[in-house]
Amino acid sequence: MAAKSKIKIVDNDELRQKIYDLYENADKETVSKWAIELAKVLLIKAGINYGSYDELLVAFKVNEYWQEKTACVHDIRQVGFMVHKLAREEENPIKQAALRAAGQAVSTAHMKEHAMICSDYAIKTIGLLTDNDLSEITKERKWQLNKLRELIEED
Repeated sequence: MAAKSKIKIVDNDELRQKIYDLYENADKETVSKWAIELAKVLLIKAGINYGSYDELLVAFKVNEYWQEKTACVHDIRQVGFMVHKLAREEENPIKQAALRAAGQAVSTAHMKEHAMICSDYAIKTIGLLTDNDLSEITKERKWQLNKLRELIEED
């Protein structure tokens, strides 16, 4: 059984469980790639051009270096803190949730569990964007599930 979400969200519990089951059996590098891709797409949905934020570009690059085994966990933690600082400073709750997802995605290299928290922040963001429309939340969960399956099959 999946661990409960650490944040309060309206969700499709069945799809979250399927994601969790795949996530549990995937390696940290794969779920890190998944979380970063999820965060990049989510930031765009939230109206954030991540390419215009040096902090996000650096954080995503450091995560990529970690995946290539050329950055250490200390580096990941530092850029994760940097992204979480952006989220704390953001007043718009939609953008704040998306930035929190990005911070969690980057931090997946530190601890695998951050990937599921990223996934849940994505759902929170979609909920905020759509007034918790369960069909839109389900659509996001299906995309997350399919993307994770795709990345697992590539490895």
